[in-house]
Amino acid sequence: MQNKPFPKLVNDRIIKVAKGETPDKLPVWVMRQAGRYLPEYQELRKNNSFFDICQNPELACEATLIPIRRFKVDAAIIFSDILVVPQALGMKVKMVPGVGPVITDPLTVESMTKLNVEGVISRLQYVGDAITLTRHRLNGEVPLFGFAGAPWTLMCYMVEGGTSKTMSKAKKWLYCHPDAATQLMDMLAEIITDYLLMQIKSGAQIVQVFDTCVEHLDRELYSKYGLPQLKRIASNLKSQMKACKIEVPLAVYIKGAHFFVDELDSLGYDVVSIDWTISPGYAGGCLHDKNVTLQGNLDPCALYAPKEKLIEMVERMIADFGTRRLIVNLGHGVYPDTDPEAFKTFVDAVHAVRL
Repeated sequence: MQNKPFPKLVNDRIIKVAKGETPDKLPVWVMRQAGRYLPEYQELRKNNSFFDICQNPELACEATLIPIRRFKVDAAIIFSDILVVPQALGMKVKMVPGVGPVITDPLTVESMTKLNVEGVISRLQYVGDAITLTRHRLNGEVPLFGFAGAPWTLMCYMVEGGTSKTMSKAKKWLYCHPDAATQLMDMLAEIITDYLLMQIKSGAQIVQVFDTCVEHLDRELYSKYGLPQLKRIASNLKSQMKACKIEVPLAVYIKGAHFFVDELDSLGYDVVSIDWTISPGYAGGCLHDKNVTLQGNLDPCALYAPKEKLIEMVERMIADFGTRRLIVNLGHGVYPDTDPEAFKTFVDAVHAVRL
């Protein structure tokens, strides 16, 4: 199937906006688009573990398509997880109900040498296979996102062994083991670049890097450890795409980036996603004239509001952003107790805005 030509893309709104072009309607999609808030996904999970779905291209494709069948969103995002990379490096990761991801043997400075770097991309090929299958099953209806976690965020999970309120164990590396932290993130940046290129070659039409643990750092620490890696990934990926004569937009989502919004245009990404704590007007003032597309940023909890209030908040957010170079999204992933009807209201409200 990989050599079979992909169907022609029909809805290219997101691709157009990412390139600075004007669409017929504002595009909208959300992170965690296929997830626990949808009964169809819950049904799929009854007989399959989370990572079973991630690692089975047929199941991953099915999970990816669930929201596309139900809503008029303008993009699909491949069903996967950022922690498939640590898995491929030999770490044991499981998804514990009510807890989240758990790594049973967290990384230490001493255990870094045990990471199985050789052949890591081949062990992630199931993601590429899922992308190829999904591109064909989408039949050109909407573009397909690929994604990966950023080095700092992956390091946090690998060292902490899961989620954390402080990420203090990972931050300790920055203070006590800066050389090891840099070595680890350098290695992860190379893997992420190769991983995203594999996704693109497999059919991803846009890819996003998720850095969701930035709120635990200050400007100095993130400027030293996180930002250089994001720049490196964008630069190297664009060079590799050019060599392969491929061009897809690159997006980055940085949760907690309030302390350097004015510098987000310098990272080398076509699309910059912001969380809900950043004012649309402020972000737009900093970035709208700097040749990047903004993405975001409604508070996911706004979907709990009454329908009329939700529509009002969507309209106000878009007015604050302005409609030029905007991809509408939430400021984080959709929450598991969200009413699917509220999600539909959100999508329909975006599409109702006149350009």
